[in-house]
Amino acid sequence: MSVWQLLAVGLVLLLGLLGVLIPGVPGPPIVWAGVLWWALTEQSDPAWSVLIGATGLLLLNQALIWVLPTRSLRGVGAPYRTLFLSGVAGIAGFFVVPVVGAVLGSVGGLYVLERSRLGSHGDAAASVRTVMRSVGLAVLVELLSCLLVVGGWLCAVVLS
Repeated sequence: MSVWQLLAVGLVLLLGLLGVLIPGVPGPPIVWAGVLWWALTEQSDPAWSVLIGATGLLLLNQALIWVLPTRSLRGVGAPYRTLFLSGVAGIAGFFVVPVVGAVLGSVGGLYVLERSRLGSHGDAAASVRTVMRSVGLAVLVELLSCLLVVGGWLCAVVLS
């Protein structure tokens, strides 16, 4: 697979990660399609293994999403921009501190943004709790599963 194709697959995966954060954009199917494209082009044992793992993980993610509370941005109180930027902080955190960095970056980013918007620790902490109860947990689970798939793909690309 050429460098340009790997770059294109990486951009599709990035679009899928951002799609988790943007309502109406199906992030996990885009991530899965990117891995499928790479596996069909690469046709190696690691590529098929990543595709099988991604399929299982993203199917498990869909089952968990049905169990978790529904996404509703109404009544949360935090602006959508804050939620989007906390998701971006979660993506960055995943690559700084693998796996746990996604949670730390997302929740930490949400707290910092709410603290700067609201001014006090108590108000920011209450806002973070409200956001995490209403939309945060479902988005965080979906984002973490997509990040694990992208991390697996990245490891397979680097090691091959």
